[in-house]
This record gives sequence, structure tokens and C-alpha cells, in this order.
Amino acid sequence: MPSTRTCVLAGVLASASAAALTLPAQAATPAPPERAAARCAHPSEVLDLTGWKLTLPTGEDEDPTEITQPELATFSAKPWFRVDRDCDAVRFRAAVNGVTTGGSSYPRAELREMTDDGEDEAAWSTTDGTHTLVVREAFTALPKDKPQVVGAQVHGGDDDVTVFRLDGSKLYITDGDDSRHHLVTDDYELGTEFEAKFVAGDGKIAVYYNGGLETTISHDGDTNYFKAGAYTQANCGNSDPCSSRNYGEVRISSIEGSHS
Repeated sequence: MPSTRTCVLAGVLASASAAALTLPAQAATPAPPERAAARCAHPSEVLDLTGWKLTLPTGEDEDPTEITQPELATFSAKPWFRVDRDCDAVRFRAAVNGVTTGGSSYPRAELREMTDDGEDEAAWSTTDGTHTLVVREAFTALPKDKPQVVGAQVHGGDDDVTVFRLDGSKLYITDGDDSRHHLVTDDYELGTEFEAKFVAGDGKIAVYYNGGLETTISHDGDTNYFKAGAYTQANCGNSDPCSSRNYGEVRISSIEGSHS
């Protein structure tokens, strides 16, 4: 016959088991938070920069810094060319007091299309084949007094052919020297991402905004190439203050050029 202690212990265990069966379901204990993913170190980890070179608003007068492949694959330069904090885009910045190229009075932090994995400068004809650029971008800052920035363009020879150009809250597509050729929207808000697309062929350039055809530019030339980034349309002569705190900036989350 079992002892009194043994009977009491058995009764306690039985009660505990029964209580466990009648307890309401409890929420699972949350797992410890995962460690934050490593941040990107270089813009090339976000954008495919194989077929591009970079011009920055730094360097000597009329001799801005240029970065080509393979150096571009491991290059960044805060605040002019850097990965966004969420590692999902690259920011291009050009201040009004930045160094300019010999052919322009405006500074730029801009990609220029290249060929052969970045070794040679691209130059294609609008009458031979089809040439396409698709960029997802957002204007994030404008210079003071002259709030104008170019975010993407088709360039030909010594001058731009057609560009996406923000002027205050008005986003335009240009046609040569006609900087207000086509109004895309008159209420653009800084930080709004959109898709800019150029399709060149048969002597024309079709320009799209968020998938919709906006305008078609007639152009017959064989020295064309794509550019994208922040091409600030202001300098110390027309924008104050004349400092690195006064700049244009563009955020690009994807860029793809193709030819067929």
C-alpha cells in the first residue's frame, strides 16, 4: 500500500496535468529580432554600373573628377555619389559651387553611357537600331533662386537632345534648346519616384513618363548617348548661397540601357 507522501505527490501531478489541459492558448514567445542586414558600401551594389562612367562636381576648374570602370565598381563619394540609407537607391548631388566641364557652366554628378564594359564612350545613331533607357528616379532637392535640375537625358555630340528637367514644381521634357517643350506635370513633389524612358529609332526619340508616351522628338544624329543623375541647372552666378549646402539632388533606384 503506497505511503501518504506518494499519494499526495501523485495527486499534485494529476492536478497540474489537468490544469495544463484547461489553460487557454498563449501567444508564442516572440523570436529575438534578427540582426540588421549589412548596409551597402558602394552604389554599384544597388545599380548595375558596368556600362557607365561617372562625372562629379569636384576636381580642378573645368576638369571635374571622372571615375571609370573598374574603379567605379568600388567607388563612392559622400555626399555627391552615395548609397541611400535603406540600400535601395543611389543619390547624386551637385552643388551650385561645384566644378563644371569645359562645355557647361553648370555642375553635375552624372552617369555617362559607355560600351565594352565601361572602356569606351558610347555613340549610337537614331537611324540605326533601337536604343532604350529606363530610369526610376526622384528629384529630392533643388537649388535656390533657380530651382532647376536635369535627371535623365539623351545627349548628342556637344549638346543635349532631350531631357527630363524639373523647374520648381513643373516637370518638363525638352527638345534641344526648347527647355519647356512638353509639360509632364505642374505639381511635382520632391521625393516622388517616377519612371523616365527614352526609346530612340527611325530618326525619332519617343519619351515616356510612368509608361505613358508623352512626346516624340525628331532627331537625326549618330553621336548619341544616355546620361542620368543630377545635372544642376544653377551656379554661383544665379543662385545664393554659393556653397555646398545649396544643391540639386536626384535619387535613382534603377537604370537600364539597351540596344537592339
